[in-house]
Amino acid sequence: MKRPLRIGSRRSPLALAQTGEVASRLRARFPERRFEVVPMSTGGDRDKDAPLLSLGRGAFAREIESALIRGEIDAAVHSVKDLPVLPPTDGLTIAAFGRREDARDALVNRWGMSFAEMPRGARIGTGSPRRTAQLRAMRAGVEIVPIRGNVGTRLDKANGDEYDGVVVAAAGLVRLGRLDAVSEYLSTDVCTPDAGQGALAVQTRADADEVIEVVSQIDHAPTSAAVRAERSLVAALGGGCASPVGAYARLSDGGVDVSAMAAELDGSRIVRIREVCASGDPEEAGRMAAEALVRAGASGLRSWGGGR
Repeated sequence: MKRPLRIGSRRSPLALAQTGEVASRLRARFPERRFEVVPMSTGGDRDKDAPLLSLGRGAFAREIESALIRGEIDAAVHSVKDLPVLPPTDGLTIAAFGRREDARDALVNRWGMSFAEMPRGARIGTGSPRRTAQLRAMRAGVEIVPIRGNVGTRLDKANGDEYDGVVVAAAGLVRLGRLDAVSEYLSTDVCTPDAGQGALAVQTRADADEVIEVVSQIDHAPTSAAVRAERSLVAALGGGCASPVGAYARLSDGGVDVSAMAAELDGSRIVRIREVCASGDPEEAGRMAAEALVRAGASGLRSWGGGR
């Protein structure tokens, strides 16, 4: 029997659940082969006090990528939104995208209320500028405050002394079996998700032909097309995370339908677009949507610079 294929993962409960999901699919596809999950610590996990924005996209992936380059692991599973789009890490490639879970954001709060129903002065935690801007635009009178910690920690804080609720990715609650906590799912029309939200990326060394051949067998084509369009949009805008930017793509009648937003952090102005690329080329669809966002006025935002 061949040696186990080692799959690196962050140590958080959600990351391990995600990696376990990928490993299960690989085991089902290759029952004769062994797949070993290797939990790893990252700088983003260890630095629990720094705001997420200061850490930058990639803080939860860099050390795992380094282990992959050194050959300590054969593949790595990441939340797509944890991977920077520019510049790509030399020597590495995304060999597969796992099937996307619910891409929406979800509100959890002590009252079980919708966002519109919550009392004035309610304190809602999020570490995402993208969510902050859109929540502030949805209504006044609710305080949006920073929060750190894994999903379980945030759920615990949603009914604590400092917070009345939190907004987190619905996909994380699905994978942790915590949908019972959801007070409201936020429509993608009013809270556009982060590029790649809900999707998993399986990363390998670019020259690891055997590993790529194995991993590529679980690539989910519709998810791959949608996520590549979203990441193409972020790349076309510069790839950073200084401004609130969201992107959500779907396949539609042979084309790629992309919705996107860019906003001021205070929610005072949000630019939204929807672009359909009939060619079906995901990268082209992302670039078209980025151009449409700029034409619609995104480049005039004070916080402009591309972002999360």
